[in-house]
Amino acid sequence: MTELLYHTDSFARTFDAEVVDTVPGGVILDRTAFYPGGGGQPHDVGWLIVGGDRSDVAKVQRQKGGIVHTVDEPLPGVGTTVRGELDWERRYALMRTHTAMHILCGVVWRDYGASVTGGKMKPLQGRMDFEFERMEKELVAEIEEKINAEVDQARPISTRTLPREEAFQIPDLIRTKINLLPDHIKEVRVVEIEGLDLQADGGTHVANTSEVGPLRIVDYKSKGRINKRLVLALED
Repeated sequence: MTELLYHTDSFARTFDAEVVDTVPGGVILDRTAFYPGGGGQPHDVGWLIVGGDRSDVAKVQRQKGGIVHTVDEPLPGVGTTVRGELDWERRYALMRTHTAMHILCGVVWRDYGASVTGGKMKPLQGRMDFEFERMEKELVAEIEEKINAEVDQARPISTRTLPREEAFQIPDLIRTKINLLPDHIKEVRVVEIEGLDLQADGGTHVANTSEVGPLRIVDYKSKGRINKRLVLALED
């Protein structure tokens, strides 16, 4: 299996790795800092460098044998040492966005007790759906004020990995309406925004809420009788 460098260091921009297998159009590395997508966060893009040759990494995805990096032909062969390089501007924007979504989720859960029913993001914008019966302008403005207050608190963000049994003893660890963690996952990575939010999560985040910057709720809409959507935007 591929060693997931992004789980222990979201700020790793480059890394060295070895090709351990090839698949049509891509390679599997023994270690990677490229996030393969999941939990509403898109996969990373960037480059693999072999000697003087630089190949675009257009897609990254999980497969049974590890993390597949889709790259240009010809593919580097098994045993080749490569240098991976992330499109850092895009990755860091996604890290800020993902953390912003956790801030929103933490505030809504803490102050309104609403579960998450869905979410998706792209660099500097994300949407999250909650179990609200009503959503109106005054409530949206109130939530926006509260999430910006959490950014200003400069709360530290940390991760740790726990055995599944221990992790699920933490109250409210799963904020989604449905537990999306498959039974075969025996260790759970937990992301904590100190004093605000604690969730099972496999994505990448910044180190402090202050890195997120000012937040705006730019749209809201009803997606059902008890399902309301908030659209969040970050500054460039």
